[in-house]
This record gives sequence, C-alpha cells and structure tokens, in this order.
Amino acid sequence: MAGIIRRQPAPWHLWLIGILALLWNGYGAFDFSMTLTRGADYLRDANMSEAMVQYFHALPGWLYAPWGLGVWGGVLGAICLLLRERWAVWAFALSLAGAVGSNIVSTLLYPPPAVAAPQGAMAILPYAIIAIAAGLWVYAWRMARKSVLV
Repeated sequence: MAGIIRRQPAPWHLWLIGILALLWNGYGAFDFSMTLTRGADYLRDANMSEAMVQYFHALPGWLYAPWGLGVWGGVLGAICLLLRERWAVWAFALSLAGAVGSNIVSTLLYPPPAVAAPQGAMAILPYAIIAIAAGLWVYAWRMARKSVLV
C-alpha cells in the first residue's frame, strides 16, 4: 500500500535520551510550578538571595507564559518521544521557542539587577537550557526522518 510509513525499530539511545529528557524537563516543570505556587518560600528554599526573590516577584505575569511553554512543551516532547510519536518534533519545537523567548525577554526587557544576576556556572544556565532544547528538537526531528517516530 502506498503512503503507509513503517515504523523502524527504536535504537537504544532513544530510550536513554527520552528518559533523560523527561527527567530534565520534569524538573523544569516542577521548578516552574513551585515558583508559581509557593513563590518566595520555594525560591528561598532554593538558596536564592532576597534580591533574586524580589526580582522574580517584580516580573510581569505574562513573562511566565513562554517559560511554561518551554517546560511543558519539553515534558510533552519527552513523553511523545518515549511513545515514539511524531508529535515529539512539534512539542520540542514549542519547548525551544519557549526557552528562547523566555530568555530573550527576561534578558533584554527585564534583566536582573547586578546583585541578583546569576554568577559562575549559573550564569551559563540559560544558554545550556536553550542548547538542550535545541538538541532535543534536532534529535526528535532526526528520529522522525528515520521513521522511528510515526
């Protein structure tokens, strides 16, 4: 029959990357949810300075939309990847768009004050998040092209 795509066997790395993606994005979703629901208590428990807590509270509510899109898109993408669904490509694309959008807006429009700005290894975290989101999107796209995801 023409037009039927046969699903190829899943390589071992699909399961490894899928589980790691679920853990990574699951933590992001947990952090997002706790920041919104517990607010200052959660942020202080995460050893954030008072200046950083105040910075988060001063952010406009709409700024949480791209962050939420990033983390929940990543969770959905990881689940779709493990279920070997082609929707993983779209979900990871949303996650990447959310990560880029969130970081651009928070860096350009609402940069943290110097006393609250991340230092050391934490300063590269936004770039690492974007790189991981991009990597997951590319990986899902390649698996879809190889008919591992259908």
